[in-house]
Amino acid sequence: MSIRMPSNFGRSGAQESALDLLGHEILAEKAAALGRAGQRVDEALAKLRENGEGGDRNRLLKEAAEAVHAYFIQRELCGLRKHDAVIREYDIPRAVLVRIGAS
Repeated sequence: MSIRMPSNFGRSGAQESALDLLGHEILAEKAAALGRAGQRVDEALAKLRENGEGGDRNRLLKEAAEAVHAYFIQRELCGLRKHDAVIREYDIPRAVLVRIGAS
């Protein structure tokens, strides 16, 4: 027969609820950061599509690649590892993906 300690052993109810509140706050901040990163991707890709034909193309590609890379990192921090659906949803150009090594 084995004995297992209770999962909340050594913690009071107040400590447990404080940890729950902190965990909730951390999840909320991760979600908000993911939303902000997604908005930056939208803006960078829109600029690239509107003005990506001229001499600014390299700069716009670089900005878009940086935004997409930051978004992918934020997704991974949230536990979201697969990016295929996001690539389709945002219609991320291959030229941007190649720059971040995600082709």
